[in-house]
Amino acid sequence: MSSIFQKIKQTFIPTAASEYCLALDVGTELVKALLFKNEAGQGRILGVGRFRQRLQDMQSGTVTDIQGVVENCQEAIEQAMEQAGVEADQVIIGIAGELVKGATTIVEYERPKADEKLSMKELEDIVQKVQWKASEDVRRILAQETGYQEIEVKLVNAAVVDVQIDGYKINNPIGFQGRKVSIGIYNSFAPLVHLGALQTIAEELDLDLLGIATEPYAVAVSVGNDEAGEFSAIFIDVGGGTSDVALVRNGGVAGTKMFALGGRAFTKRIASHLNIGFDKAEQMKLDYSNQQLDSATAQLIRNILEPDAQVWLSGIELILDELAQSEHLPPRILLCGGGSALPEIKHALETYNWQKTLPFARDPQVNFIKPADVLNMKDETGLMISPQDITPMALGNLALDLMGEERIVDSLLRKVARVMQQ
Repeated sequence: MSSIFQKIKQTFIPTAASEYCLALDVGTELVKALLFKNEAGQGRILGVGRFRQRLQDMQSGTVTDIQGVVENCQEAIEQAMEQAGVEADQVIIGIAGELVKGATTIVEYERPKADEKLSMKELEDIVQKVQWKASEDVRRILAQETGYQEIEVKLVNAAVVDVQIDGYKINNPIGFQGRKVSIGIYNSFAPLVHLGALQTIAEELDLDLLGIATEPYAVAVSVGNDEAGEFSAIFIDVGGGTSDVALVRNGGVAGTKMFALGGRAFTKRIASHLNIGFDKAEQMKLDYSNQQLDSATAQLIRNILEPDAQVWLSGIELILDELAQSEHLPPRILLCGGGSALPEIKHALETYNWQKTLPFARDPQVNFIKPADVLNMKDETGLMISPQDITPMALGNLALDLMGEERIVDSLLRKVARVMQQ
């Protein structure tokens, strides 16, 4: 840890370990850090830090230089702590990347004695069956995609999305009677090499790792929830190295997928076409997105990027086809991430004939997620203003649940998950 970082930590007012937390979005282009205070399940954002990564630090959402990323994270955290004026010693970190897989597994279990009350032991057995089935499914999929039969994967995070007994939706099934128990659990898995890199980063930063969360899952559960549980949408987070997609049906995350094409690819296209350096091309792309170029230059950039936008759209179409599983897709697409600011992204989504190739009942509406849409997070810095701020805020919202009291099924799931993560 740098001497500056140590000095900053020593000057902060001592605080309770569970009161303050960091949300760390380790992106391909930027490290983004939020420092927030947990006040009865509501997060107050007190400090924000951002630091640009070098080209060699990250590739396609995965860490390629641990020490370089650690130093970048230190810089972002220092900024957040200086602004907040308080210390946080725990962190939640987001994970992305093409080989991070997430899906909801539903297991229906018929109880031999319907009149007996469901016990903790019986519930634990059901949850374990769901988890090991999901783990084997992901290992098989990754082996097919990578060609490595013995690829080591680890559970990243798990969450209960639905519990029903005899068709009735309930929160805590302990003590209920009934014949058929149905439990849906969202699980995300990642190769050990990727997960281990983030764990090492937390250790190098001397922070207590509250959790590692799949970023599209964090966004999906942090926006648009309603009490009726009927919210359905497609979330697309366009980052620097990856585009992450989450499908939400009736309030539950049905699945998440990612592919290695994001904002950096568009920057490289500009750099190659105009024969200029990456940094200059990146600034030109940002100026174009912010409508700060003259009309002739803007048209030039538009002509360069439109073919790549169509390639990107093809990737989205393939992912949605896999997530749909022949069921109707919700006619709502919600965008976030720094790369989503590129005009060609929204234009491509709005003008494509979705009903021709995918099970949409009607063409989807496309909108941007606003920072104010993120549940339970209040920005007191005035700095949360762009699509790139959604993911770290969503991670913060997820951390609030980890810091607070859990429902019985969530607590049991966490216990099983800890065993699987060993």
